[in-house]
Amino acid sequence: MPKLAVERLKVTYGPIVGTDGVGFTLDAGETLALVGANGAGKSSTLKAILGMASYPEGRITLDDADVKGLKPSQVVRRGVGYSPEGRRVFPQLSVLDNLKVGAISRDAVELPERVARIYGYFPRLKERSGQRAGSLSGGEQQMLAIGRALMSKPTLLMLDEPSLGLAPVLVERIGDILREIQSAEGLSVLLAEQNATWALSLAKRGVILDVGRIRMTGDAAQLLEDPDVRKAYMGV
Repeated sequence: MPKLAVERLKVTYGPIVGTDGVGFTLDAGETLALVGANGAGKSSTLKAILGMASYPEGRITLDDADVKGLKPSQVVRRGVGYSPEGRRVFPQLSVLDNLKVGAISRDAVELPERVARIYGYFPRLKERSGQRAGSLSGGEQQMLAIGRALMSKPTLLMLDEPSLGLAPVLVERIGDILREIQSAEGLSVLLAEQNATWALSLAKRGVILDVGRIRMTGDAAQLLEDPDVRKAYMGV
């Protein structure tokens, strides 16, 4: 039984179609990369899983349970953590208070342990614990967004464009931390990215999206070497 199964997903925004027939599975402990240009349907897929986007067609199951009609808070309580595109931290709140927001679905007694764990992954956040989130650098805000998503102790972590706007050295650092987190917590990770090289290097399998449809799927290492993928998404 897969951790997550998406079947024939059609996401719509009124007359606009976000995805059309998208389908894939994600196993427990696996990283799957959703790769595509802006507007390919990556964010729409993640939002549908979380209950933030409507889909008149298709089915999404989490641990073999249909999640259609659930509110985002209910999906989070079923073990899904979400770091949105653009980070969207609460700029006026401190780093620590941002993390606390991510733990709203957990028992209060777990809070100190979860905060300590996040600070272990992201020591820079511990150094800036009392600092306003809006004053952090882009890379620090991305660390905070991922840390906030982890505060709910998810079994599935969804990341939407975590490399966007970051310097290459920070992108590599985020990648190293994601590997560490997945190893330590046994997470399934759904990684939506335009940066195909980076995303596929972190993943076991990849799904290439183009204008809301699946263009190609397969082993991540093989997709990295595919000439069509390299030409379209890596500029080589």
